[in-house]
Amino acid sequence: MPQMNKGGKFIFGKSVIQENGVVQIPPQAIAEYRITEEGKVYLFTGSKSTGGFCVTRKGLLESSRLGHILTENPELLHCSSECGAFIPYKGRSYCWTSITADGKIVLSVDMMNFLEISPGSQLLSIRSSDIAFTMGAKGPLLERERNFAGNIPVF
Repeated sequence: MPQMNKGGKFIFGKSVIQENGVVQIPPQAIAEYRITEEGKVYLFTGSKSTGGFCVTRKGLLESSRLGHILTENPELLHCSSECGAFIPYKGRSYCWTSITADGKIVLSVDMMNFLEISPGSQLLSIRSSDIAFTMGAKGPLLERERNFAGNIPVF
C-alpha cells in the first residue's frame, strides 16, 4: 500500500462504512497489528484533525506506555462495560467491540453518532504507531488521498 508522499504516513487502504455499520479492516493492518487474534478490539476517538477512530487490542495497549488507560478503567480492561459504549478518559473516549476473524467490526448507530460518521463514510486506514492504527474520516490526508494518482485499495 502507498505512502502518498515521500516520508508521509503509510496508508493501508480505505474502508467504506456499510449501511449495517460493518467496517472491513484492511488485510495489511490486520496482519501488522494482529488485530483479530483476541476477538475484541478497543476503539478510541481520533484526533481533531483526522476524526474517525483508532483501533488497538488488549495485547498491544496493556503492555504499552498507555497501559494505564486499561488499569484505570477496569470496565474496559475486562470488557464489562456495554459493547460500543464510549468511556471518556483524559481527553479521548474509549470503547471495546468484537472483531471477526476476517477483520470486520460493526459500528452501532450510537457509535457512529458519537464518532460523527455514518454509513457511506470513507475511512482512510493509516499507520499511527506500534500500538494502534487510525481509521480517519476527515482532514488533509483524506483530501490528499482524493487527489492521489496511485492505487489505494477500497474495502
